[in-house]
Amino acid sequence: MPTLLFQPRGHHVASLKTKVTGIDFENPYLLGSGPPGTNAKVIAKSFDLGWGGVVGKTISLDASKVVNTAPRYGKLKDKTNPDIVVGFENIELISDRPYATWLDEFRQLKKQYKNRVLVASIMEEYRKDAWQTIVREVQETGVDAFELNLSCPHGLPERKMGMAMGEDPSICEEVVGWVREVSKIPVWAKMTPNVGDPKVPAKAALKAGAHGISTINTILSVVGVDLRTLRPMPTVEGYTVPGGYSGQAVRPIALRHVMEIARAVPGVAISGMGGIETGFDAAQFFALGASTVQVCTGAMLQGYECINKLNEELLKVLVDHKLENISQLVGKSLPYFSTHFDLVERQRAAKAARTGANKDAETWKGEIKRETDSLTSV
Repeated sequence: MPTLLFQPRGHHVASLKTKVTGIDFENPYLLGSGPPGTNAKVIAKSFDLGWGGVVGKTISLDASKVVNTAPRYGKLKDKTNPDIVVGFENIELISDRPYATWLDEFRQLKKQYKNRVLVASIMEEYRKDAWQTIVREVQETGVDAFELNLSCPHGLPERKMGMAMGEDPSICEEVVGWVREVSKIPVWAKMTPNVGDPKVPAKAALKAGAHGISTINTILSVVGVDLRTLRPMPTVEGYTVPGGYSGQAVRPIALRHVMEIARAVPGVAISGMGGIETGFDAAQFFALGASTVQVCTGAMLQGYECINKLNEELLKVLVDHKLENISQLVGKSLPYFSTHFDLVERQRAAKAARTGANKDAETWKGEIKRETDSLTSV
């Protein structure tokens, strides 16, 4: 597939090609780990359609322990327009397909798509031998990088997997260290948003040698209760468990996590995700420090073909700001975060507000909707 360029009426030219953790991407969009990358057939389709990379569905050494349920998804819909999915919850586990099958399919994909980026998402129990075995064997298939799933909120916590690791910085550091001892390819650590300070586990992973950070995984949630039956959803034989929340509703939280990590560790390679449905959504992640972005729920709701729209919209942002490539957009918005005290001082110095206009007694007089609008950034 040709390099994506955008040149309106012979003016500014922009390209989506980029290089991150030593890997060349035709464009910075990866399908995130989950149903969109559940087998070789759908991954190949994604490459054919033009996705810059795919993070396969998370695998482990023993798939026999993974048993999924149906139903396993729940949608939170807009109350005024039920066709709009605001949020999406899943209680889906990692891949239940045989490990040996995945090894064969990784080899097949890398033989067929040498110039497309294939990232293996791996998750194991809290055992050094298990992590190092899966790393040694998977990297021999030719995959381009690892994404360590240290963050699935419902990923078999009884086996100390997923979020049970990522919420503990010391375990995060230890597991990444085990992987780095044997890995010959880049390692990205996927972080959980279900922590108070996202900088702490991310720094622990980077201290142990991770080449990059992926963030965020889904947010632990309960999507709702069916008031006809008083059963929480998604309901499986009358019962459920808290699951992972994604979709456009989580985007502001994901943006904050990317920003926090990017400011704490300047220059860190971040693969940002969470609620990306348009190229304009993606552009915000880049402006806050991401180097690549991942789309999972957005692809599930819109189809794999959404990559064309994502590319076009992102290119438009680059051209509008006279930027030549993604790297020139990365982190552009970070210098504009400050403290509340500084905001007050800046406003005072600029004499931007009328005397007393920001005092509660003057602002709030009873017309709360109108008064809220007057304090809202457009």
